[in-house]
Amino acid sequence: MTISIRLTPEEEARLDGLAQRTGRSKSFYVRTALHEYLPDLEDAFEADSAIDAFEAGGRRSRPLPGLKAETHQ
Repeated sequence: MTISIRLTPEEEARLDGLAQRTGRSKSFYVRTALHEYLPDLEDAFEADSAIDAFEAGGRRSRPLPGLKAETHQ
């Protein structure tokens, strides 16, 4: 699949420089970044969906620091 993205001039210069210094393609580094970052994005989206489903069931979520404080009392 081919995609097109817009980079800032700084991002483009950094990517060009990295590719030139290492002999790797710019596409290699874009794919590498996606492989590294995509799982985190997917996890965050799944967590948001789980919280939404939890709260849609009438339950309320609470911040973790508050829960920890309750268990140490």
